[in-house]
Amino acid sequence: MEYLVYMIIVIIIAVALQPKPPGAKPATLSEIDAPTAEQGKPIPKVFGTYVIQSPNIVWYGDLSYTKIESEGGK
Repeated sequence: MEYLVYMIIVIIIAVALQPKPPGAKPATLSEIDAPTAEQGKPIPKVFGTYVIQSPNIVWYGDLSYTKIESEGGK
């Protein structure tokens, strides 16, 4: 029984004294590899699996929406 109490006290002390990790800094705009949409920039042809470092977005989906009306929750 004594060993159990001793072990719990040692664990509490160890957790309290462990170093805290530094907080992560948010990325700045220069660090983000966001896709661009530049006219005249070549569009690469990729065969297989490959990571494109600076993709050029030609078209990005239909951004419109349609309101959904329903009669629920009576």
